[in-house]
Amino acid sequence: MKKFDRDLGVLLTRLNEGVDGDTEEKLNRLRDRLIRLNEENIVKINHSVMELVCAKHLILKGYDVDVERPLEGGLICDLYGVKGYGVLIVEVETGFVPPNHALDPATYCKARIASKITRYSNHSDKFALGVPPYYILQIPSVLTRPPRGRKAEDLKEVKSRCDLYYKNPPVSFDEIRKARLHTIYVIDVDEGTVQEVDPITYVENKSRFGYT
Repeated sequence: MKKFDRDLGVLLTRLNEGVDGDTEEKLNRLRDRLIRLNEENIVKINHSVMELVCAKHLILKGYDVDVERPLEGGLICDLYGVKGYGVLIVEVETGFVPPNHALDPATYCKARIASKITRYSNHSDKFALGVPPYYILQIPSVLTRPPRGRKAEDLKEVKSRCDLYYKNPPVSFDEIRKARLHTIYVIDVDEGTVQEVDPITYVENKSRFGYT
């Protein structure tokens, strides 16, 4: 058995403890999808285990959950949850920085998070970021506020940051104006738990939700 498959099996044994048969079946189906995607070299283990832990949290809250779901415009979201008529998208961030950004990691991470919020939140009713407790998200404060409170200079700042690395296609001012971050999910894989945090609370009290 491949290490990826084995690790997901160990995690699922933990996550399935105490859940009903329906929840177990849904989690096993998501595991099988991730295994297939790994065979195609599309997903990696660190990212996949966070997706499964978060997926359990959402399933127990009544969401029908899919992983690695294609969206319009060539985007693929990490978690796609449907509850009633509402859609929730969760993008999981592990803190990984590609080697070609070794000399500008902080700038890259700030642009990446701004771009994720701007691009993905326009495809759902609610948008969330998932993060491990040992990684602190660099969230532009303007994107934690309701769209009506954003000024022209705020939009320009976010766009200039995104345009540093994401120009194909570039984000639009309209996307930035409408973008909204509703929740931060702090995903603890060791414990198999998820803590929901309001974005403003997260930004103002980062040290409470991870290491400083």
